[in-house]
Amino acid sequence: MKQVLTSESAFQQTVERILKLSSADDTFITMSDSNAGTLRFANNQVVQHVSVRSPRLTVRAAFGRKTGSSSTNRIDQASLKETVYKAERIAKLAPEDPEYMSPLPRQEYNTVPSYNASTEALSPMDLATRTKPVIDACFGQQLVGAGIMSNSSSVRGVAASSGLFGYERSSDARFSLTASGEDSSGWTYNAHRDCTQLGIKDRTHRAVSKAILSREPREIPAGHYPVILEPAAVAGIFGPLLWSLGAKSYYRGDSALAGKLGSLVLDAGLSVASDPENKDLLGGGFAGNGLATTKRDWIANGVLKHLYYDRFTAQEHNVEPTARPSAIVLSHNGPRVGSVDDLISQTKRAILITNFWYIRSVNRRDITVTGMTRDGTFLVEDGKIVSGLRNFRFHESPLRCFKDVEASTSPMEAITLERGKMLLPAFKLPDFYLSSVTKF
Repeated sequence: MKQVLTSESAFQQTVERILKLSSADDTFITMSDSNAGTLRFANNQVVQHVSVRSPRLTVRAAFGRKTGSSSTNRIDQASLKETVYKAERIAKLAPEDPEYMSPLPRQEYNTVPSYNASTEALSPMDLATRTKPVIDACFGQQLVGAGIMSNSSSVRGVAASSGLFGYERSSDARFSLTASGEDSSGWTYNAHRDCTQLGIKDRTHRAVSKAILSREPREIPAGHYPVILEPAAVAGIFGPLLWSLGAKSYYRGDSALAGKLGSLVLDAGLSVASDPENKDLLGGGFAGNGLATTKRDWIANGVLKHLYYDRFTAQEHNVEPTARPSAIVLSHNGPRVGSVDDLISQTKRAILITNFWYIRSVNRRDITVTGMTRDGTFLVEDGKIVSGLRNFRFHESPLRCFKDVEASTSPMEAITLERGKMLLPAFKLPDFYLSSVTKF
């Protein structure tokens, strides 16, 4: 039976108890609490279900610019007293932080669609029932299916001696599948607040189809190729660009975007925005420091419009601080088609890439990254998939490969093991560097 999570009133009472115990100049409190159930399947059978309750409370104490923090998973009076004591003792021993900022005052937060009751209500049997057709689809095609089906409900809170207070409830459902053959595989992954919106049936069909289509993969030489990147692959290569939007590194001069504010940095049809209120994303009403999240355009029609300002850098430049880029929507106002299949049908020759894996930085100054294609790499000729391909290692920068976009779909749900959920199109790009062929 699921345990009751920390209520808003209970969090408020805990905050009041901590503030009475604290002798620090500033006291900052964060809380998270969740019930999570994860069903794992492998070798075409359910192998495990784990249910976990995960409460956590952290106290940060500050004396002047000296700070310390301590965490606990208990909220009885003795545990709270010990946590506050540890945080204050660490703070008194710590060196001064020249960039320390006192907690924010009370903020106004927008309500975001972060919670769905049907997701929270899912039982282990409900997860198993949703998993059975997935396993049957793999077994029926002589493939081996592995993945997860999960649901969670959670709450989080933020508070401070300055009067700051925020509390938010959320839910999360996830589904992943890797369908494997002897020499091929297909993959899918999705997450949503609403368990009914995971698209399990369609995503299973596509993963299974890719595992079948990629059997007996051919090997073609490495080099520069036109590519069709599915949304998950776009997430992999585009994600590092978001890390370069920080104002601190921009003004320090070590950002790949340094000096380019107001300049064209991507294809003139591309726009990047944060939309925490989008029901298909996993946005929240406030950031970890208590700052309210808002809709914001980072890049508009290829032009860099805004930077992310942490509170210290914002103070230095006399501007309002901003929450980190999250709940990202990438859109393209150039030639657009309805689906990935439409991109394929309009392509003379290209490589179709489902996903990138093990992505690592090569050069932060131009955001070059490397990694490998995975779980569905295909040769497209004359509007059709003609063969699966052995995987490639790539070396690319989003600043280079997204300078020219030939066509795209509308933004679609995309999440990977290395990237949080975003809404991204599938893209047809004229030039992408696949630097070597792998052995699988």
